[in-house]
Amino acid sequence: MQTETLPLVDAISTFIEDHEMSPFTFGRKALRDPHFVNQLQKGRRVWPETEAKVRDFMASYQPTDVQAAA
Repeated sequence: MQTETLPLVDAISTFIEDHEMSPFTFGRKALRDPHFVNQLQKGRRVWPETEAKVRDFMASYQPTDVQAAA
């Protein structure tokens, strides 16, 4: 599914489900903010630049060999 057309919180939810990644890990890897996803789900607003950074992370994400083998 193409996540670039979904609202950010939905795109992240799809991404972490597809990659079997915890919300904590996603936030840490994407923004160095482990609480980002939890706060976003509770209504946190983000700047357009932050949203672009998160979407760029998802678009360019390459799982490591260990993750790909799982």
